Order: sequence, then C-alpha cells, then structure tokens
Amino acid sequence: MAPTIPAVDLRMADLERLVDRTRHAPLTKDEHATLKAAIDTLGYVAQLLEQKGTTLAELRHLLLGTQTEKTRDVLARAGVDVDAPPRPSVESPDAAAEPQRAPRRRGHGRHAADAYSGAAHVAVPHPQLHHGDRCPLCITGKVYAQRDPRLLIRLRGQPPISGTIYELEKVRCNLCGEVFTADPPAGVGPEKYDPTTGAMIALLKYGSGMPFHRLERLQADLQIPLPASTQWEIVDDLAARIRPILAELIRQAANGEVVHNDDTSMTVLDLQRPGAPRGDPDDVSPDRTGVFTSGIVATRDGHRVALFVTGRRHAGENLARVLAERTADLGPPIQMCDALSRNLPKPLAVIVGHCLAHARRHVVEVASSFPAECRRILETLGAVYRRDGEARAQGLSPEARLTHHQTHSGPLLADLHVWLTAQLADHLVEPNSSLGQAITYLLNHWTPLTLFLRQPGAPLDNNLCERALKKAILHRKNALFYKTPNGAHVGDLFMSLIHTCELEGVNPFQYLTALQRQADALAANPTAWLPWTYQDALAAAAAV
Repeated sequence: MAPTIPAVDLRMADLERLVDRTRHAPLTKDEHATLKAAIDTLGYVAQLLEQKGTTLAELRHLLLGTQTEKTRDVLARAGVDVDAPPRPSVESPDAAAEPQRAPRRRGHGRHAADAYSGAAHVAVPHPQLHHGDRCPLCITGKVYAQRDPRLLIRLRGQPPISGTIYELEKVRCNLCGEVFTADPPAGVGPEKYDPTTGAMIALLKYGSGMPFHRLERLQADLQIPLPASTQWEIVDDLAARIRPILAELIRQAANGEVVHNDDTSMTVLDLQRPGAPRGDPDDVSPDRTGVFTSGIVATRDGHRVALFVTGRRHAGENLARVLAERTADLGPPIQMCDALSRNLPKPLAVIVGHCLAHARRHVVEVASSFPAECRRILETLGAVYRRDGEARAQGLSPEARLTHHQTHSGPLLADLHVWLTAQLADHLVEPNSSLGQAITYLLNHWTPLTLFLRQPGAPLDNNLCERALKKAILHRKNALFYKTPNGAHVGDLFMSLIHTCELEGVNPFQYLTALQRQADALAANPTAWLPWTYQDALAAAAAV
C-alpha cells in the first residue's frame, strides 16, 4: 500500500537551507517532520516511476493536487479569507451601487429537446382522433390539433462504422450459361465506403482523439472489421478531395478583424530521423529542430475560423504566411497572443494585444507566497472580466464595448498601474522575487495588455486560441505523434474544419459528408461551401 504523505508547502530554497542546517545543529521537531516528508515524497515518486502505468498527469496530481485558477479558489489556497471585504481601491463610478453577487450554484438540468438538433424527427399521429372530431370524453366538444406536440426522446447505440451486406440474387440460363444479377437498391453507390464512413473516421480521429488502432479494435469487437491502414487510406483520400475548402478558410482568416495565435509542441517521426529535412530553406533555419502545431483563430463578420499548421515554423511565421493572403485595401488586423516574440508575424503590420489571462497566471502562481498583494491584482482583473461579461451579455457593438470598458474598467486599471509601479519604485517588493517578476511582466507589457481600452473589438485574452489548441494536444496525448509530414497536414486540415464547425455551431459530421458528396461543386466555388454557407449551397443544388 502507498504511504500516506502529509502535504507540506515547501520551496526548494527552504529545503536547501534545511539540508545545510543538518551539518551544524540538530533539527527541531518541525524541521525533522519537514525533511522526512520530503524524503518520503522522493521515495514514493521513485516507486511510481518504476511502475509502467504511471503518467505525468498522475504525478502532477499527487504532488500539486487538483487546482483551478478561479480567484476565489486561488485566494482560499493562499489562506485569504475570501469573504472579508477587499482592500479599498479606486472603483468605477457606479461600483458602490452594485449589489453583492451571490455565488452561483452549478445545475444539472436535463437537456431540452431542441438540444438534440442532430436527431431524426418522427411525427406520430393520434391513432383514433383527428382534427375536428368529437371529444370522446364530454361528447359535446371537438378536438383540435395542438401547435406543440408532446416530445418523447429515445436514444440508441450503434457502431461508429456500421455495414450492410446486400445479397444480390443471381440467376443462370441452363442453355447459354449467361448469369443475370439483380441491380443494387436505389441509393447504393459503387464505392464500398460511403462518404459518411470517411466523415466519421475523421471526426473520431481528429475531433475526439481516437487513434486508428483503437477504432480498429472497437470495430473488431463489433464484428465490422476496419483495419487501421484502411482508415488512413480513407481519410487521406478524403483530404485530397476536399482540400480546396482549406485554401478558402485561409483566405477568410487572412481577412479577419481579429486573429489569435499560439503554438504547442508536436512530434513528427520522419522529421526526427537523421538527415531529415529541416523545412523550407527560404524561411526556416537549418539549425531548428523543434516541431510545433500552431493554432490560429480569426473572427470576421461575426464568423470564426480555426486553422492548424504543423511543422518547424513558429506561430508567428505561420500567421505571417496566412496574412500574406490578406486583401491589400484592408488595414492591419488586431492580433491577440502572449508576449513571446516568436508569435509575431514579422515583418507584417498588426495591432498587437497581449493575453491578460497569461499575465494573470503569473500572479496565480505566486499567490500562496504573497496573498495580500496578489488578492488586489486578481480581484481588479476579475472586475475587468465581469465588465467584459456585461458587454457580451448586452450584445454591445465593438464601439459601445470600448466605451463600456473605458468608463468602468479604465479607472480600476489606472489605479492598479499606479499601485504596481509603487511596489517596485518604493522597494515594497523585491524586483527579483517571484512577485516582483510577475509585476514586472505586467508593467513591461501594460500597453498591449490593455489594448481593449483603446481599440474597438480587442479581446481581453487568448483563451479562444488556447481552447482550440486542445484539439492538437488531445491528438498528441492519444496518438502520441504523426508519422510523416503528410499525415500532419491531413490532421491539420480535419482539425481546422472540425473546430471551425464547432465554433460556428455546425454539425461537423454532416458538413464533412456534404463536402464529399459535392466535391465538384466545392472545387468550382469554395466560398459557397464554408460551414456557415453550405446549407444554402445544398438547398440550391437540390432545387436544380
């Protein structure tokens, strides 16, 4: 049985001083308990590492516990009485009139019927009564059909990929020997794999992170065999047929008003082999060995486009290639990213905003050591996010949202800036301390961090892109790697389409199926087959 290890809040510098103290004097009871807990932890972690099934996530949970970055939880872990009133500070003009918000409770209500938009609808007429018939209860009245029927929802399971065997009767002439075979039923195509097959495989693999070999085992258990190699051939062929839509998505993203970008590491086996190409010699250094998946999310005319690009280029380089497609008469877009220089699309002009959530995370990480100071920063930023939530709930235009933030968030952040500057200028915080570094980050990037106070439509953070990158991280966690650059490009295409559908509230399975069935029309006019336009294109094709 694993030993029970008490939780001890201990920094590495404290542990080093404790070990050094053992050379000169006996340890106190508390010091002995602290050192013993550290040794027990080291021994336990060593045991876990010897076990084949131990994961990094399990070790992180063991050592750090399950944590969130919500202000209330962060401050509670730091020992702050979150119910006590905060330190006085400059507030917005109407802050005194705001009622105290009660904490919201999580609900577990059932899904309404309209949430099942992908379900088939079956109309069931009453077996005995019809519109205008006499009421069987009172005899005198008449019954009339109600506008809203009673809704009965029933769900059923089925294999991800199902199959049908058509037994086509054959007859043979006893004289001439000619064999006559029945024709397949109407709607049965010449291909073994229906377009829905490729759509489902792509959705499971690149949308839900199910590796090919895992789906192969599942299909074998369900007695509908589908080898992993066959799955790859299907999605590779599908990607080639619908590739024109990716070029159109890139064009839409290039003309976006706001673009978010970031990247995460990825593994492509063929790029790690000795002598593997380092990428395009024109714009990638031959000394670069890293491989990344860049995520780009652009907003344009109320629509959002997600793009994924895997290779040796950083996020800024990939964004520069996208923005090279931008229409010449459009002004520079707003770019939202963190403060890493590799995220900038050099040398293209953009209006740069930096992620406020990223800056906040630096404060969260040191809250346990500086609870009072961090509380002031976190609660001020929390008030700014509440103002942004109000603007979103009211459906304010970008210009009205800007005025809203300038009126309500501007005074709060101005006061915070004065306070942050004083912490360093008056030597209240050591600049090289963890809190000092967090404050320095805020002050050094204050202008791009507060872009939303000057530029209409500027977002507060880069969370939209970070959520998009979870697609790539899910693939990395389950499939571990891509084998070839072509496999990575296929994955990028499907992740781009699937996540764009999710952002637009479009069913990605139906969308991928429609693109296959209308591949010729897609090649002729990709603009008509975007996730938010393809339904109109389908209706127009059906009307011809």
